[in-house]
Amino acid sequence: QVQLVESGGGLVQAGGSLRLSCAASGRTISSYAMGWFRQAPGKERECVAAIRWTGLKVYYVDSVKGRFTISRDNAKNAVYLQMNSLKPEDTAVYYCAADPTRWGFNKSDYEYWGQGTQVTVSS
Repeated sequence: QVQLVESGGGLVQAGGSLRLSCAASGRTISSYAMGWFRQAPGKERECVAAIRWTGLKVYYVDSVKGRFTISRDNAKNAVYLQMNSLKPEDTAVYYCAADPTRWGFNKSDYEYWGQGTQVTVSS
């Protein structure tokens, strides 16, 4: 089993930045695909970024390209999401996800999930 704990969320003004962290425990995630998803009230959970275990292949949803950066530190068993130029429409609960065998940007591609961290961007 893998446990994922997100941190770094909070309230920020539009144009500001936040860095989300996801700490994994239970197993090493160095060979896992990792993803960051978000879910706003009344909306479907969507993948904003994903990274393969090698770190060489990443995915970003169009709405965050050029503003968000996903990275991983396998030595620390962690993955990060740097969010810059935040907009009110980025407001959501952000979830970290992990999978040992699949890679993708659908919820069904990931087996393990964190509890989420709230990000609120004020205008």
